[in-house]
Amino acid sequence: MTQAELRLCSLLLQEHFGEIVEIVGNSLLRTGPRPLRLLVGDTGLLPDQVKKALCVLIQHNLVRYEVQPRGSVEYEARSERILRILRYPRYIYTAKTLYGDPGELLVEELLLHGQLPMSCVVARVADRLTETMEDGKTMDYAEVSSTFVRLADTHFIQRCPTVPENPQSAKAPPPPAPALAIAEKDMYAVPQLSLVGKGKRRHSCSEEEEGEHKAKRQKQEGGRSETPPDDGIYWQVNLERFHQHFRDQALVSAVASRMDQTSSEVVRTMLRMSEVTTASGASHTQPLSSNEIFRSLPAGYNIGKQVLDQYLALLADDPLEFVGKSGDSGGGTYTVKVMWGPGASWAPPSPFPHPSFIPLLLCRFGSRCARIFRLLLRKKHLEQKQVEDFAMIPAKEAKDMLYRMLSENLVSLQEIPKTPDHAPSRTFYLYTVNVMAAARMLLHRCYKSVANLMERRQREMQENKRLLEKSQRVEAILASMQATGAEAAQLHEVEEMITGPERQQLETLKRNVNKIDASENQVDETIFVLESFIESTMKRP
Repeated sequence: MTQAELRLCSLLLQEHFGEIVEIVGNSLLRTGPRPLRLLVGDTGLLPDQVKKALCVLIQHNLVRYEVQPRGSVEYEARSERILRILRYPRYIYTAKTLYGDPGELLVEELLLHGQLPMSCVVARVADRLTETMEDGKTMDYAEVSSTFVRLADTHFIQRCPTVPENPQSAKAPPPPAPALAIAEKDMYAVPQLSLVGKGKRRHSCSEEEEGEHKAKRQKQEGGRSETPPDDGIYWQVNLERFHQHFRDQALVSAVASRMDQTSSEVVRTMLRMSEVTTASGASHTQPLSSNEIFRSLPAGYNIGKQVLDQYLALLADDPLEFVGKSGDSGGGTYTVKVMWGPGASWAPPSPFPHPSFIPLLLCRFGSRCARIFRLLLRKKHLEQKQVEDFAMIPAKEAKDMLYRMLSENLVSLQEIPKTPDHAPSRTFYLYTVNVMAAARMLLHRCYKSVANLMERRQREMQENKRLLEKSQRVEAILASMQATGAEAAQLHEVEEMITGPERQQLETLKRNVNKIDASENQVDETIFVLESFIESTMKRP
């Protein structure tokens, strides 16, 4: 694990879970799997604090545990899962695009709490939607439940592993830690629940406190509250399914830019038909017949069967081979090649990360370096003199640019000796692009950029902390006065507690924070492309 990844993971844990969880997570990231005793000694925290922090991390799938042969339990941080916190806004926005406001809030609640039962998350989302609706209108549990079922049917959410119900003898000692498991057929099975009810509004803080006191009294009196019907069945967000959706969108965009919109719609239809049946690590989708594809096309595309066959043949004959023909039954069977996964032998002439290198080269080295880089990608191996001639750049500048990119690990130098003694005068020196090394370097820079952006946002918030607290107090006073029906003059008097310069400073802060957030999302898109490329290249035989 690189220092950039460690720094970014620590910042993410601190921002989302607080200082204590960040200390425990950082210790596990630095030292690897450790038992509780060593973890307490390394962090300097109280055992109870470490236990609670581990519970939070396990709840959010950021730490896994394993029982060792001698009976001890070791905890291990999942760095790749911690880095996914950066992509949470993209998951939520995708759910909103596909399933509307209920889908957005369902995914947000599951990401916020890590794991929740269906009845609990449906009630939370219904309450939140009701608060945003007009007075007199409420959100029905049934509508939220139907969206929940659709998310499970399309595998965007899945059930969490549970303790298997294996009867053990009463004399057998319990294991140090439970072994969790779930059958594949049950992973997306939604329990049959009759959730009847409507969302509730929170009218005032006093009513909310009264409800909390009532819940505490019930717990102290023996917990006579009703057990939910799906008690013990917890759900979580399936991040790999979201990544598959992002990959499909990238493939559709690539087909649209290379061919036309109709071709991309054909590919989109094929991906939609096989999105649930195709495994996340598969190199291609399940075979689909031409007749099935024709019946599943959107109603707005009025193309005939013969025209569809022509488009499929055109896609199959394209050098990039986005679509491959696997048989002749049913008018011909076709698959979409997706490159990701073990056994994938497809590699297009211009892999996905190549466009990500060009902006970096333009910013750091200028347009001429970008020209040389594109030339090496196309020609594979070139001597320095050939680079000068093909790129039409003076010898001195070409030499300087090649050495600068060589020092940044963007290009590599390969020696081909004419004789066994490797004499420099009898050796060819060829420049080439090591795409994997360049992708790792760019990924490392992306991690550093995101960490810098997060620290900059924290600095901006810290410098304006007093002003933000004042703004929050004024907003709270205005909300309470509006609830009690205060006059407009009184409200205006409270609003004037924030002066004009302070209001302008708040607007500047809001604008800067929004820019930082947008920059984080843009860098994360590049991180996704690079991580997917590196993973698929490493799995390729």
